[in-house]
Amino acid sequence: MKKVIAIIVVVVLLVLAGTVYYRYYFVFGDGTKAGTMNYFVHKGYMFKTYEGKLIQTGFKAPVQGAGAIQSNEFMFSVTDQRVADILNKNAGAYLELHYKEYLHTLPWRGVSEFVVDSVMAVKPVSPVTP
Repeated sequence: MKKVIAIIVVVVLLVLAGTVYYRYYFVFGDGTKAGTMNYFVHKGYMFKTYEGKLIQTGFKAPVQGAGAIQSNEFMFSVTDQRVADILNKNAGAYLELHYKEYLHTLPWRGVSEFVVDSVMAVKPVSPVTP
């Protein structure tokens, strides 16, 4: 009887560990996004995380029933201090960012499912002259 209970406990623990890994640590997707960084902040109550927004060129197709055209915004978090330093120095620049997409967030990883892990390219934006 003790052996059966031990096997059940081990199976339950393995299923629980697999579920936690899949929901919070499994990389669902990765890719690149390019655009102009709108803002980049370091914020949080208990866990200070880096959060940013990238404005992509072009326009998002309007949602069915809505009449407005919206710009593409990419909300992201950053966990690597080195990447955060690069982004802080290049506010307003045109950036190409590599990111990983997770299924759910963790408080110490940020508020977005998208976590930027590297900056692929930085291009200064030239001012528009009338």
